[in-house]
Formats: sequence, C-alpha cells, structure tokens
Amino acid sequence: MTRLFSPLPLRGVTLPNRIAVSPMCQYSAVDGLANDWHLVHLGGLAQGGAGLVLTEAASVAPEGRISAEDLGIWEDGQIGPLARIAAFIKSQGAVPGIQLAHAGRKAGSGAPWKGNNVPPASWPGLAPSALPFDEGWPAPRALEEAGLRRVVAEFRAAAARALQAGFQVAEIHGAHGYLLHQFLSPLANRREDAYGGSLENRSRLLREVVAAVREVWPGNLPLLVRLSCTDWVPGGWDIGESVDLARMLGPLGVDLVDCSSGGMAPRAAIPVGPGYQVDFAARIRREAGIATGAVGLITGPAQAEEILAKGEADLVLLGRELLRDPRWPLRAAHKLGASTPWPAPYARGSREAVPLRDPQPEPGAWPR
Repeated sequence: MTRLFSPLPLRGVTLPNRIAVSPMCQYSAVDGLANDWHLVHLGGLAQGGAGLVLTEAASVAPEGRISAEDLGIWEDGQIGPLARIAAFIKSQGAVPGIQLAHAGRKAGSGAPWKGNNVPPASWPGLAPSALPFDEGWPAPRALEEAGLRRVVAEFRAAAARALQAGFQVAEIHGAHGYLLHQFLSPLANRREDAYGGSLENRSRLLREVVAAVREVWPGNLPLLVRLSCTDWVPGGWDIGESVDLARMLGPLGVDLVDCSSGGMAPRAAIPVGPGYQVDFAARIRREAGIATGAVGLITGPAQAEEILAKGEADLVLLGRELLRDPRWPLRAAHKLGASTPWPAPYARGSREAVPLRDPQPEPGAWPR
C-alpha cells in the first residue's frame, strides 16, 4: 500500500487516506450561513476521494470574519446548514472537519475578486496591540482582559456548535496573520502584560483557546492547530518558536500541527515553489514529537507520496490543486497503483482514469 493511501488514525477517528482539503475561503456565505455552494463545493471534494475535508475558516464571532461573505459559527442558527454538509461528507466516506477562526485586525477585507486588500469598514478590528495590518488600514482596538476572556469563550462555544453539527475534526486557526497568530508574532504583539514579550506570554491566548476547546471537544475526536511557521521577516515569528510552541500544544490535547507560513507582513519575501513549506512540517514532527500536516504547492501524487514516505509529515493538505481537479485523490490512486473506492454512481469512470497533469509551480499565494 502506498503511504498516501494508508489510513491515518487520530484518537478515535481514522482518516481513510492522508489527503486533506486545506481550508479555503469561498466568499459565498450570507450572515455567516453555509448554503448550497458550500454543500456542492465541500461535498464534491468528499466525492473526489479526500480523506479529510476541512471547511473554510468559520468565524467564532461576527466581527472575526475575514470577509463579510465568510462562514460563521457564532450562533446556533448556523449549526443546521453546517450539519447538512458534515453529514454529506461523512456519507461519502470522508471525515468532516471545521476550521475555527478569528481574523483579528485583518477582519472585514474584501473577496479577492472585489479587491482583496480593502481595509475593514463594517466592524472594528481586534488585536493584541493597536497596530494596523498595513498602510491605509485603520488601527485595531487592543484587547483588554474582558475581551481576551470573550475570545476564549467564543472559541469554546464555537467548538460545541461544531460538535452539534457533526464534525469529527476541529482545527484552530493560528496562522496567516489572524488573531491568534497576531498574539504569537512580535511584529503585531507589543504588549507588556502576561500576553506579550516572552514566547510563553505571546502563546498564552492560543494555549488558553486550545484548553477551552478541549473542554467541550470530546477526547475521542482529534484537534488540529494551523500555524504560520515563519513570518518570513527578520524579528518575526519563526520556525524555532513554532517547534517550541508545538511541544507545548501536544500535552494540551493537540494531535496534529498543520504547517503553513506567512500572512503577517504584507510585503514579506516568500520563496514560493513546489513544497516550499514541507521542511517546517518535517522539523516540527522530528523535534516536537507531534504529527504534522504539510501544505503549500503540493500538486503531484509522487511528490505527496515522497513527503509521507520520507517521514516529513503525516498528512498532506491540498488547496488550489483540488480547485483545479476535485477528483485529484481518485486519479492519484490510479497513478500510484493504489486502490481507493469511487462513489458508486461514478464507478464506471474509474476504468478510464485520466492521467494527472504535470505539476507547475505558481507565483504568488493567497494564504487563507
């Protein structure tokens, strides 16, 4: 059996393979509610053979949305539409997962096709310090003690709703310049209290969120954390601190670190290329002794198989490649000589699987 198509047990859940759908904003929700677009998008990826299907960032508070068109899980009325999606994903043999997020000072930006860098206007940004994300962006409001307690409670309540909706995996978004990453990075966190300064202090809010989520997230279900393993800027958050943080997260009940990067500094020089973030997953896995997921321009079956076979990660997450080819896992299995089930109505198509295209590096990124 290929490594890519071997099961991955995480607590009481077993992923049928090691291919995950990376969270990708769809900018298609109204008032945070999932709709038919999300059902077809995520359901189609489950039909396509991914082992774990993660939703886009679902905001734990209305003011925490990346854009006004993003998913939310801050109120009970949002449970039903998400439950419909989780149930369909599960019916296709995949594991449904949800990413819980708060955008902090980056909240309220526009959809990419509407102007990705539109400053927030509809609600106030929240952050560790009153520092704007970029020129032209308004200064956010620095969170005080009551606000910090509210954020922790919002993540906890969102996790409880995710459980009601039927999700089996939860991922806490601590990457891409959003609120929890803002507390981690010295570029955004200039506090002098218990939430600023040392690594222990800067990571305090994330650790409190993890502990609060674990209070309501059952012990038999896995919990993931997505990290930006480096800001790609001198003096910012880096891979060494990511390793140290990963060592703290395991004992708190985190089962896998999803290793991304960037999003904190708008003009960071990021060396984008095939598998450019894999080394982060490999180092955290090796030095922190925790399972990791590799993400970032993983486009070919042989490339994904090699990452796993070399022990650089336990899981690969694909994003834009799955937008181009939602049936990528099924075709990858064909190319690698692995056996994986097709949806029964599509089974006749498995006899003439179309070869995958050769992977092509892409310039630029859209870290979400």
